[in-house]
Formats: sequence, C-alpha cells, structure tokens
Amino acid sequence: MNVSHATVHPVEEFPTTDAGGGGGGGGGGDGGNPPRLRMKDVQGMPGTRGGLALRVCQFLFAVAAVCVMATTSDFPSVTAFSYLVAAASLQSCWSLSLAIVDIYALLVRRSLQNYRIVSLFTIGDGITSTLTFAAACASAGITVLIDNDLGVCGQNHCIEFETATGMAFISWFTALPSFLLNFWSLASR
Repeated sequence: MNVSHATVHPVEEFPTTDAGGGGGGGGGGDGGNPPRLRMKDVQGMPGTRGGLALRVCQFLFAVAAVCVMATTSDFPSVTAFSYLVAAASLQSCWSLSLAIVDIYALLVRRSLQNYRIVSLFTIGDGITSTLTFAAACASAGITVLIDNDLGVCGQNHCIEFETATGMAFISWFTALPSFLLNFWSLASR
C-alpha cells in the first residue's frame, strides 16, 4: 500500500467523483478505485524511490570525483582542486546520509513531507549543491588554463583533473533536482 501514514501528515479524504454519483463515505476501496495519494508525493522528493535514486547518483559521482582527484599526486598544490575534493567529500557525506534516511522512509512507508524535514533538506541541498558547483567551475577553469592556455598538459595529470571535474559537475547536476523539488515543496505550502 503506497498511502502515507496519518501520523506523519494527515491526508484529507475527499469523496470520489464517480459518473454514477456514487455512495457515501470513504472512497478508498469502493468500486475498485485505488487509494488516493497526495499530489506533493512527487518522485524525486525525500522518501520516494526517485529521491533515493537521485541521492545514490549524487553520492556515487561525488565519490568518483574525490577518488579520481586523489589518484593524482599534485592536486593539493592547486587550491581549486583541494576545494573540489572538500566540496565533493561534503556532497558525498550529505547524499549518503539522506540516502539512508530515504531507505528508512521507504522501508517503513513513511512520508518525509514534514515542514521541518523538508526545510532541512532544502537548506542542506542548497548549500552542498552550490559548493559543488562552485568547486567544479573553479576546477574547470584551472584545467582549461593548464591545457589550453599554458599548454603544459603533458607535465600534469590533465585527464584525471578533467575527469574529476566532470564527475563533480554530474554530481551537481543530480543534486539540483533534489534542491529544486524540495524548494518547490516548501514554496507550495
């Protein structure tokens, strides 16, 4: 059953609008109609399978960015690359913790559409996605400088730098829908 528990957020029960004008009460299991879900339970929001998929993708791409950048020996000498590692590490920790919360919510069939929870998720997603995007942009600027402008790519680990930067951008790209859906949920209250 995919209906949220009333202890998490109450769901008003509306009468069904059958063509026959149908009977009094309920509307939940009468006449073969499926139970109604709230409109705000959109895939990609916390506590949904889509939200869990986004969190797992955010985590995997952020970890990939950190691992690829850590394979190079000279990334600590460039501030933007160190910032990328820090931001991607923060993104991976945040995404992993929220993925665990999503797994719990899915297992116990609870909705995470509580105002405080959604506010916390929105603020956290906004901060981590902004940091990840800024770090990816800074790292992209440095890789362009090393490769195109200075032409010293042969002496550096350009492929690794570009790969880590790309993974950070993909991690941000998967974090953005989480932030936007949570923000939309807050704004629509």
